[in-house]
Formats: sequence, structure tokens, C-alpha cells
Amino acid sequence: MMKNRKWVNPLAVIIALFLINLLGGYFYHRFDFTSDKRFTLNDKTKKLLENNQKPVTVTVFLDGALPPPFKRLQKGVRDLLADYSAYSSKEIKVVFVDPLKGLSAADQDTVINNLYEQGIEATNLSVKTEAGLTQKLVFPMAMIESDGKLLPVKLLQNLDAAGSYENNINRSIENLEYVFTSSLKKVITGNNPRIGFSEGNGELSDMQLFDAIRSLSNGYLVGRVDLKTIDKEGLDKLKVLVIAKPKNAFTETEKYKINYFVMNGGRVLWSIDQVTAELDSLRGKAGQMVVNQNLNLDDMLFMYGARINYNVIADPANCAEIPVSTGAVGGQSQIQLLPWFYYPIVLPDTAQSVVKKLDGVKTEFPSTVDTIGAKGLSKSYLLSTSAFNRVFELPKMFSLQMVAEQPDPRLFRNVPKNVAVLLEGSFPSVFAGRPLPAGITAPYTTVASGKSAKMIVIGDGDVFKNQVVEKDGSPLPLGYDRYTQRTYGNKALLLNIIDYFTDEDNLISLRDKEVKIRLMDKGKIKIEKTKWQFINVIAPLLLLIFFAIFQHYYRKYKYAK
Repeated sequence: MMKNRKWVNPLAVIIALFLINLLGGYFYHRFDFTSDKRFTLNDKTKKLLENNQKPVTVTVFLDGALPPPFKRLQKGVRDLLADYSAYSSKEIKVVFVDPLKGLSAADQDTVINNLYEQGIEATNLSVKTEAGLTQKLVFPMAMIESDGKLLPVKLLQNLDAAGSYENNINRSIENLEYVFTSSLKKVITGNNPRIGFSEGNGELSDMQLFDAIRSLSNGYLVGRVDLKTIDKEGLDKLKVLVIAKPKNAFTETEKYKINYFVMNGGRVLWSIDQVTAELDSLRGKAGQMVVNQNLNLDDMLFMYGARINYNVIADPANCAEIPVSTGAVGGQSQIQLLPWFYYPIVLPDTAQSVVKKLDGVKTEFPSTVDTIGAKGLSKSYLLSTSAFNRVFELPKMFSLQMVAEQPDPRLFRNVPKNVAVLLEGSFPSVFAGRPLPAGITAPYTTVASGKSAKMIVIGDGDVFKNQVVEKDGSPLPLGYDRYTQRTYGNKALLLNIIDYFTDEDNLISLRDKEVKIRLMDKGKIKIEKTKWQFINVIAPLLLLIFFAIFQHYYRKYKYAK
């Protein structure tokens, strides 16, 4: 009887393990014991995957010999997509590739250009090795494909000015679920909302908006909209209207169409210059008198709950640099990069999902934005300057000689100034009780308060303008500064805003996820390096020798008895 009992416990364990393994083939569950739940998918992601009815292929271009931080990013992508595959009702095939592996220099250039045409952009890194700094080209990108539709996905946040990417990798890992889930939804659902960039009032040109339109075209139907000619049916097809840096005053007819679009639940992104300041106008001149710009939009924005003030913000603590000629040597002009206080790098409000985890956004001669009391609307500031700023009222004379000015700290101590505001709710009609403007034969709508809508008002018209190379007229990526070779968060800002405006499921809330990366203290490592080398290398050997000696004498003592 006792002999049989010896087999009971091992047999029970074997049966239990067999049943658990059998059930695991039918039911999937992942136990996440981390405090920040870094390995737990959001319910919105799970629902999207469970309802998926199309096979998906995800090609990740992050493979091969990578620096350690990018290995962490690669592992984060691999772990996340493994969960996506487990929860999806249809197959999600994941492939990791090194696009440049085994290619000659000429072939690499061809592959890089072909990938760029598909929206896959390379990132050039400076990697520390024993021989010094070496340049490493990586592709922190992925391509999602389903039912013949392709969508590139950017995995890495922009590198900061110092070229360090430790913090960027951390923020990128936190952002992975949002970028993959939002991108998957666009591919799976095939929903392509219409985005219209207004024209006809001196707005930014197609070349200046090239990268903005190109980047949005991956997931949306994007084009230009002339408010002079578009009719009610055309407005009904639009989801988002972007008004980027108009220079001419809007007519009442154009404002009526914008107002109808808002009353009908449309989303409007205002990127407005209230002043006439332009850096190009200062070159080769003694100065330029900057004055107010009349766009005939103040009454409309006031009714909607916002006001862009007629002023210019200077921020010496956080601003972009511009090239300035500092003289000539040997008959050649000497160009130097100097801080330009009137190009503030505005910072996102980390409490707002729309701009959370964004890099600084470059602005040019921005103005402050205030909110006005309006019932039924919620208001949230999105972008602001540093606390070391000064606001200049207009008119004011500007010249390039101002780069030599040394700011007086007493004049620049100030509270941060807001440059962008988000407005949400049911907006009042600007034209309620007013006669129809010229050209409108029948009212588009008669409501005094419209459907729930959203709009963002930015006090700078250049936020979404990409630079253009002067020699050949080719456009540069949005947010990239060719002078400092730094990439700002302007493109990410635009993509986030459009995602927020078009996604009814509010997937942008996935950006609130935070992953605590507990990095080692590099200063402490240097100080205590020898101690921990001894503990990890010498101490185990000494411990082993000690036990060997102890065992020897113990056995000798034991058997000598």
C-alpha cells in the first residue's frame, strides 16, 4: 500500500501538467506581474484584434547588428507583436529583416531610395565603439500589409539635439501599442477619411506642404480645398479641414462654409499667423516693421472660444538656430549658427494625450493663444513656451542684428505662454440670425448650435511647413531643420492631431501608457566599478574555494571518526 502511494504524487503532477498544456492550446492568457503592466494589451487593442477578419503581414526593418538600445526596441516590438498574433482572430505574420544585409554600397543606395518612396525612412546614428564614433544606418520602421494595402509605421521617436537616444528609445517603447494599433485599424478597416488643406487665401504652397500631405496620404485621402468654389456636398465629404498660414482676408462666404463645416461636426485645424514677420524679409535689409495681419477671422475664433493675439513671443532659453553671415575670410562669407529668440521650441503638455511624449515643436514668430468663455465647450492648452520668455506687442521693428542681443534675465522671467489650444464640444453658429452672404442662395443649415466637433487653434502658421532645398527645390521632411540637422516634433504633432480628429474610438489614449525603464546609474558605475567587479568575478571563486576546503576537512573529520 505504501509502495503504491509513492507513485500517487508524481502521477498527479504529470496529469496536472498534461491538462494545463492541453487547455493552453485552446485558451490564451498572459500573466503580467509588472507594476506598470507593460506586457498587458489595452482592451481597445484586444477588441480590434478579436474582430479582425483579414490576414496581416508586419515586416519590421529592425534586425541585424544593432546598438544595445535598439535591441531593446526590437525586443519590445517582438514581444508586442507576439501578443497581437495571439489575440488576433486571423493570422498576423511577423517578419524581421535587415534591408541592407550583404549589399554593396551601390545596391544599398538603391534599396534606401526605394524604401523611402514607400515611406520607410532610415536613421543615421553615431555609435560609440573601441575605435571611436562610427556611423550606423538603421531602419526603425515597420510595414503593415493587408488585403493589398500598405502602411508604413514609425517606431522611433525623434532624436534630440545631443544625438542621444536612450530616452527616445524608452518613449518609443511606451508608444509602440498606440502606433501599431492605430495603424492596424487603418489597414484592417480600410477607412480613409478625407483631409482637406485650404487654398485660395495665400496659404502654404503644395511644395511647402509636400511632406505633410505625403505623410498623411499613407492612411487618408488628402487634397487641397478651395473655399471659394467648394459647395455643401463637397464639405459633407470632408472629415478634417486644415487652414495653414493664410495671408489674405477671408470673405464672409468662405467663413460661412467653414461655419457650416463646424456645425456639421467637422474638425478644423487652424495654423494662423497674426503678424507679418518673415525671416526671409529680414535678409539683406536694415529691418522690417512687423504689424498686424488682417485675416477677418477674429470674430469667428472668438465665437468658437479662442483668440490669437497680435504679438510675437521670444524665448531665449529654448529656441532654434538660424544661419547668419558673420563676415568674410579670404573672400568667402563665414556662416555661423546663432540662436534666434523668435523661433521658440514650444513644449507639449504631458497631461494631454494628443501631444503626450512628443518632442519639442519648432515655431516661427508665434503669437500667444487665449481662450474665451463659451458654453458647452471644453478647452485644453497643448503647447507652451518655457518660463524664460517675453511677449512683444506690435508694431515692432525686427532685424537680423537682433541675434547679437543678450537677453536681460529680469525682462524674460515669465510664466509659460500658450501657443495652441484644443476646443471640443458643440460650437455656436457664427451666422445665426444673420443674412446669407453673397453667393449662398440657400442656407446650408439653420441650427444655432451644431453637432459635437473639435478644433485646434495654433498661433503660428509655419508649424506644418517643411523646408525646401534652394538649389534644386526639393522638399525636406516636415520638422527637419537643414541648418542644425535636428528633427523636431512637427510631423508627429500633425499625425497625432489628425488621428485624434478622425478616430472615434479615441485610440490616442493608448499614448498614456508608461513603461518605467530602470537604467543603471552611469556615475555610480564609474565610482563603484572595481567593487562590483570583485563581487561578481572574484567573490564567487573565493566562495567556491572556501566550500571546497570546508567539504574536504568535514569529510576527513567525519570519516576519521
